[in-house]
Amino acid sequence: MLKKTLSVLLPALLLATAYAYVNDALSFAHEAANPYVKKGFSVREDAWGGDLGVKDQQAVTAQLFKGNEYWFCLGTEVKNAVVTLHIYDSQGKLAETESWQKGRLAGALVVPQKTGTYYAIITVDKSPQERTGWAVVYAYK
Repeated sequence: MLKKTLSVLLPALLLATAYAYVNDALSFAHEAANPYVKKGFSVREDAWGGDLGVKDQQAVTAQLFKGNEYWFCLGTEVKNAVVTLHIYDSQGKLAETESWQKGRLAGALVVPQKTGTYYAIITVDKSPQERTGWAVVYAYK
């Protein structure tokens, strides 16, 4: 009976831990987006998240439209982590017009030259933890 209970509870606990990772990281991603909200950008409800090891990368896709400006903002809850974010077009060409990185926060501005699919590449460059939770939000105007 104990084995059966543990087999049910353990996955639930792991899922809750993974959710907490992303939920905490999401707060930092929103913190990174705050300066752009003050400049008139609206943050989309869409968000991406996960966890990565050091030097691992994750790609997320977004449909962007010519005529808009987009700030992608990345955050992690891990102190002393260094994360980066870069945006590429569907041809694999760097599409951002501006980017920044400050420890556990990063951002990239994209002003699409054409409507299409774009890729945000998230990288954990440095972290004191084996796995680092991250989240990305984006704002537009």
